Amino acid sequence: MYIVNGVAHAGTPQQGLKVERAKVVEDLVMLATFSSGETRLFDASPLITMPAFTPLENRAVFEDFFIDHGVVCWCGGDIDIAPETMYKMSYEYNTAT
Repeated sequence: MYIVNGVAHAGTPQQGLKVERAKVVEDLVMLATFSSGETRLFDASPLITMPAFTPLENRAVFEDFFIDHGVVCWCGGDIDIAPETMYKMSYEYNTAT
């Protein structure tokens, strides 16, 4: 457990975690490479139940993302997701073939 700004969080902090690259691979799923060097599969489908993320249901909106200082953003920055959250919601992805 660790505390940031008086809020307790489970697990261990990911210091300076950023998204370096991302690529949409299917509806609401992208492959993200983090500053840790890991490439992980991120499924955004659980987010669309929250009103702030419902625009991402539109594939064109989901595909029109950009990375700003290590944070994935959509809709000109009106929607974003913390890299730590994205990491926690993602799955290991083996890039070796």
